[in-house]
Amino acid sequence: MPSVFIRVNSCFIGGRPLHLHAKIAGIFSTDRSIQLGPSCSNNFFARLRTWLACSERSLFISVMFGVTTSDDYRPVAWMGRYPVDVTTMLVGVHIVCAILTALAFAAGHGVIVNYLMFDSAPVWYGAQVWRLFTYAFIHPPLGSALLWFAFEMYMLFVFGREVERFIGRRAYIALYLVLLLLPAVILTLWGLWTRTAIATSGALHFAIFVAFATIYPNVELFLRIMAKWAAVILAAIGTLSALAAHDWQTLVVLWTSIGSAFLFIELCGAGPELAWWNNLKARFGPKPKLQVVQKMRPRRLAKPDDVYASIDPILDKISKFGIGSLTANERRQLDRERERLLKQSE
Repeated sequence: MPSVFIRVNSCFIGGRPLHLHAKIAGIFSTDRSIQLGPSCSNNFFARLRTWLACSERSLFISVMFGVTTSDDYRPVAWMGRYPVDVTTMLVGVHIVCAILTALAFAAGHGVIVNYLMFDSAPVWYGAQVWRLFTYAFIHPPLGSALLWFAFEMYMLFVFGREVERFIGRRAYIALYLVLLLLPAVILTLWGLWTRTAIATSGALHFAIFVAFATIYPNVELFLRIMAKWAAVILAAIGTLSALAAHDWQTLVVLWTSIGSAFLFIELCGAGPELAWWNNLKARFGPKPKLQVVQKMRPRRLAKPDDVYASIDPILDKISKFGIGSLTANERRQLDRERERLLKQSE
């Protein structure tokens, strides 16, 4: 959901840009309104009035959706002033494949698709291992398939970029490969008992949205529905549809993709805090044999630069998806730093 970011071109109050004071006061919000804590609103507006009186520049308000949060995120290339990331390239590849598939069907060569879709029999008995990769890039123009394909690409472009920016380029590529290969591998093993086949990327790209909802569960999307509930609703619809049609292959692919995306984000440390997950890792993880007691040292007072650096990632997260997206630890850290800044100002 878009949020409002106020950027000040050139103004400094007390040796710091005004936008830093504004960020500490809490002006980032998702309802496009400026919200301030009651204890610091008077101080902030006094500084704001002083700045407005002496500055000839104006505030530039722009709607922002994405903020880079991973050190590994870098655009692959640039087209003029516009960055081209991995998600943009994936969308382009899928669109080109969809166009080529439609042209092949129009020319009466739709049989080519049969050599690209996943089929466990040729994989086992013909060593056609490329089917483990190519099945997701087949988009037959049958019925309303292209309409759903357009919606699927839009979802990938919007939410895939946010996941890539958060976890970084390499982790995002690894996530996409896991979601591409794992369902095919499971269907290949299943093919030892019964023949399996698949030729769609719907579950793969829905899993990208699940990864987004795992990172930002409380982001409000369509009709102010939180991302986590949107993911649950769509997963329930897909599950009920597969159960009603007795389509067990689709059901396995769907939940394999959902589980893989959720666990991948959790293992990256970007998901919400789950008590049962932490207990499971503590139970099966290595336990220290010796307890190291650190020597108590006098605490060094945090400098203002340290305070701003420690909470900047949290403030960027609030600016992008609202304060409701913060975890309990992030809220506590933000409160601690705010109280520290208030004490220093007194």
